[in-house]
Amino acid sequence: MSDNCNDCALVPRVEALEAANKQHSATHTKIFEKLEALSSKTAVQDNQLENIAEKLDDIKADNKSILAKVGALESKPAKRWESLVDKAIWAVCAAVIAFLLAKVGL
Repeated sequence: MSDNCNDCALVPRVEALEAANKQHSATHTKIFEKLEALSSKTAVQDNQLENIAEKLDDIKADNKSILAKVGALESKPAKRWESLVDKAIWAVCAAVIAFLLAKVGL
């Protein structure tokens, strides 16, 4: 066996492995860069989702307020009608009482 490794059978295999290793290193670098970009985009999306959730909470609160106001507006005509009926009943009762008092002579 000679000490000169130039004619060694493993030299081409070692060189091929070194070239593949350089290529893999470059590939890994690209992958890590893409992962970093995805991480940044994910952070932005998380922030956007938080903002959307806050706006939805505000919309829900506004919706409850609007529903309460609509309920109050819907009940106004009913209250007016009840008030009108109540006054009409009192007027009829007063007329009946006045009629009865007139018959009795008071």
